[in-house]
This record gives sequence, structure tokens and C-alpha cells, in this order.
Amino acid sequence: MSLWEYANPRKFMTTTDRLVTPLFVLAGACLAVGLVWGFFFTPDDFRMGSTVKIIYIHVPSAMMAINIWVMMLVTSLVWLIRRHHVSALAAKAAAPIGVTMTLIALFTGAVWGQPMWGTWWAWDPRLTSFLILFLFYLGYMALWAAIEDPDTAADLTSVLCLVGSVFALLSRYAVNFWNQGLHQGATLSLDKEENISDVFWLPLVVSIAGFVLLFIALVILRTRTEIRARRIHALEARERMA
Repeated sequence: MSLWEYANPRKFMTTTDRLVTPLFVLAGACLAVGLVWGFFFTPDDFRMGSTVKIIYIHVPSAMMAINIWVMMLVTSLVWLIRRHHVSALAAKAAAPIGVTMTLIALFTGAVWGQPMWGTWWAWDPRLTSFLILFLFYLGYMALWAAIEDPDTAADLTSVLCLVGSVFALLSRYAVNFWNQGLHQGATLSLDKEENISDVFWLPLVVSIAGFVLLFIALVILRTRTEIRARRIHALEARERMA
């Protein structure tokens, strides 16, 4: 069995048909446990108070916003190198999920930042790069919608994805690149001195697992929809030629 076999649309549809429902169930369970645990069964932070509990939405959505773009980069490279249509359609399917995650991260960051920093927005390096990433998501989706030929659209959006990956990288490491800025360092870290307390860490990990599973379920569902739409488009084109 080769991984490339799943780039075949028929193989992909057959394999994923049994995965979507269990993934949604697991995602719902993890989100319910993580969010209820985090919001109602963890103490207030001694400095941030109850506002710290927004991390159970803000941190997972911010992580997903960056990692979804990375996933789009990988699938775009597969398209450019191997010309597998499923990879291009998976990138297209992931973009609306990514832009939603980025918007949630920006909104919850503003809600969290207002009581902590005294302002809803600051031109902080990470916030600014995240805003640019959001605009790249919008541009990526607009470019897909603007070009009628799907292969040409896949080529151009793949190039745009390569360029946008610079800002995905900046969004992840902006705090490390620049010392200035209001945004704190990493919430989850391999360094025990920087990591948050276990009382917050455990429900946060469960919430992150829920966000990851939800993304996988949604991107599979949307990719299946894109494959069906491509088939319909091909059939319509064939009828017009006939």
C-alpha cells in the first residue's frame, strides 16, 4: 500500500466514507470535555483572573490557523510536483476552515488583550503577522473563485500559498524574532519554566485535540464535496462539448 494511492479520488472517497462520522463524534467529545473542564473546573489565574480561561479557545484556534496553512502548503507542493488533484482540492477545502480559525484567534485575542493590555488592538509583531495571514487566506479563496479553469487556479493558488507561508512562519515565531511587542511567549512549551501550570495545561491539551479532530473531519468532508463538484463540472463540460 502506497500513500499516493489515496491521491486517487475514488480511493479517497471510499476510504474516508467511514471516517467522517467517528471523527465528528470524537471532536465533539474532546471539545465538550476540554471546554467544560477549562471554563468551569479550573481556578482563576493570580494575575489574569478569569480572563485566562479564554486560552481554551484562543490558543487552539491560533495553533490551527497556522498549521492549516502549513497543511495547505504541503498539499500545494504535492500538486505542483505530482499533479494529484485530491491534494489541490484538499488545500482548497482547508482554506475556509483556516480563515475561520484565524478570525476566531484574532477576535478572542482582542477580547483577551483589552483587559490585559488596555487596548483591543496593538501593532504587535505576532498580531500584525496574524492579520496578514488572515488576508492571505482571503486572497487564496478569492483567487480560487476568480479563475474558471481548476488546474490554472490550483497552480496560482499553490504559488500564493508558498508566499503566504512566510507569514505563517512569522506568526508562529514573531515573539522569538523580535523582543518588542505585547504578546506573551508560547503557552505550551517543552521548557518547564515557560509552560503553564498542569491545572490549565491538561484541559487545554484536550481542547486542542478537539480542534484538531474537528479540522480533520471538516477538511475530509469539504474535500469530498470538492471532488463531487469537480466531477459535476467535468460532466457539464462533456455535455457542452457533445
